[in-house]
Formats: sequence, structure tokens, C-alpha cells
Amino acid sequence: MTAPGDFDLTTDELREVARYAVRHAEDVLPVYERAVPGDPRPRAAVEAARTFARGAARTKLQRVTSLDAHRAARSAPTEAARLAARAAGDAAAAAYLHPIAKATQVGHILRAAANAARVAELEAGGDETVGQAVLDRYRRLATPVLVDVLRRYPPVTGGGSRVARLMSSLDHDLRRGGTGPETAS
Repeated sequence: MTAPGDFDLTTDELREVARYAVRHAEDVLPVYERAVPGDPRPRAAVEAARTFARGAARTKLQRVTSLDAHRAARSAPTEAARLAARAAGDAAAAAYLHPIAKATQVGHILRAAANAARVAELEAGGDETVGQAVLDRYRRLATPVLVDVLRRYPPVTGGGSRVARLMSSLDHDLRRGGTGPETAS
């Protein structure tokens, strides 16, 4: 029985969330790999997420590689590398978005994008306009299915870190109807 405030998520919807997260993790994976050559963990997480998004069964592979990528993030030598590894871990974790109406679940949908936007800022010397431009591009990549899933959860609120603020900004924009040009009215 579904608890009050909870809902169903289809496998196709989970795949759409994973597909969205993979796109962002792929954008910044080279940042991690330049900083930590030879560490395969973030790439393995992106590959596991991509495998699920393309139609394979959701398995413990996504969980294990997500955890491994997050462990890689903890020992990364720079903030940009750490966030890139986290984006990879978040992409794999997207397969395990829970259908419970809690704002914390929004991270499974949008945190990879927010991490990637922050990496872009850091790579541009801290220029926050670069992060906003990246979020604008990521907003256009959001499909109606992704936005529908997002709207089932309570919105995230600000937060103290730059990544949290970027995620909150993207969340707000998508909820108010900011999706790709093919769906804009």
C-alpha cells in the first residue's frame, strides 16, 4: 500500500531521470580523469547509469558504482574533481530515485546537473555567470517526462553551498515550466 503523499514511478521514468543525469556527468567526467588519471570509478558509475538508461535492468551495479564514485570524490585533489566524481555517482544513483514525497529525493534528479554547473564555474575561475549559462543549457535538455517526475516532489530550498543554490535554481526554473525549446509555450 502506498503511504499518503507517495506515488508510483515507472521504469521508463527512472530511465529518463538517469538519462538526464548521465548527460551532465559526462560533461565533467574529463575533469576528474585529468586530476586522477587511472581511477576508473567515476567512469564506471557513468557507464552503469547509461546501461540502465538504455534499457538494461536496474541492478546492484548502479548502487555499487555510485558508492564507488562518491568514495573517489572524497579523495579527489580539487573541488572540481570532487564534484565531477559526485556527478558520476549521482548519475548511477538516479536509477534508485525513491517514490517518496520528500525534497531530498530531488537530488537524484538534479544534483548531477548542479555539480556539473559548479565544475564549469570553477574551471572558469569561479565565474558564476558560467554556471548559470550551463544551467540554462541543462534546463533546455529537460524533457516533459523529467519535469513531470520532478513536480511530484516538494521543491528544494536554497541551501548553504553553491551546488545547493544551483540545484535550487534549476529546480525552480523547471517547475515553472522551463523545459526544452521543443516543449516551451
